[in-house]
Amino acid sequence: MSEYQGTYELDFERPLSALARQIKDLEGGQLAAPRHGDATQAVDLSSEIGQLKGAHADLLAKTYEKLSPVNTVKVARHPGRPQSVDYIKAIVKDFVELHGDRHFGDDKAIICGFGRIGIRKVMVIGQHKGKDTPDRIAANFGCAHPEGYRKALRCMKLAEKFHLPVVTFIDTPGAYPGIGAEERGQAEAIAVNLREMARLKTPIVSVVIGEGGSGGALGIGVADVLAMMEYAWYSVISPEGCAAILWKTATPENNAEAARALKLTAKDNMGLGTVDAVVPEPVGGAHRSPSKAAELLEAWIGKTLDALKKEKIEKLLDNRYERLRKIGEVAE
Repeated sequence: MSEYQGTYELDFERPLSALARQIKDLEGGQLAAPRHGDATQAVDLSSEIGQLKGAHADLLAKTYEKLSPVNTVKVARHPGRPQSVDYIKAIVKDFVELHGDRHFGDDKAIICGFGRIGIRKVMVIGQHKGKDTPDRIAANFGCAHPEGYRKALRCMKLAEKFHLPVVTFIDTPGAYPGIGAEERGQAEAIAVNLREMARLKTPIVSVVIGEGGSGGALGIGVADVLAMMEYAWYSVISPEGCAAILWKTATPENNAEAARALKLTAKDNMGLGTVDAVVPEPVGGAHRSPSKAAELLEAWIGKTLDALKKEKIEKLLDNRYERLRKIGEVAE
């Protein structure tokens, strides 16, 4: 995977973009600057460029060190952020995709298949948002239908049959809420997945790689270990949805307040105990260096799978049950 080459600019990154443009302009001027009419002569601007690059690196680190919840949501939605398909291409070898739920059809919002992460054979399940407009429309922008969740469960059962661990990549604003999806049993499909994943006799590792919205995320997110990438979000509802309910309008100010109240960042979820680990990202987010983000994710998954493999399946199921029971505990 290469670094993001698009022109999309996050509003809070405008000072960074301005510095990047200055660096680019100086690097262009260093190669050939006009001198004495038509003649050109190389100009040494390395000192100025070095200073600006240092300032850019410092500002980038400071910006992402104290990223607000609403800006974290913006980073998670960045069009250049790696998606499930990107991580599958980068870290899953010999991937063979499986299609269809054997009931209705094949949902492109969820990708399933056999493959290898390192030397470990796994079943990989990932939510797919789409890479361009036709792809996004086909995948409902990552909002799966019930047939998507039923396909995922069918593949999880295959993994259980062949004693393979399941790795899921969560990246969805939520399950698709359309009439057809409801008619085909959207809520029932997600509920069945919750039940069956809770007692699936094989290790399950889930990672929120971007957006983790509501039941859409839970449908493939019941796991022995649930992690979030550093600049992902995971919540019962999006900030815009929360703001629209509480204040009847989703203004930028209301969205920011809702994002703070929802405690949706990786740090917040770790504090609440809803996730078990945070996978670090490159400075400035995964979209700045997808290959490095993939390396960090692969290393974490490999380490986690190796640890789970040592557990007996009965102990694994007991721990999974206890993990779920602890979520939402309060003390008075």
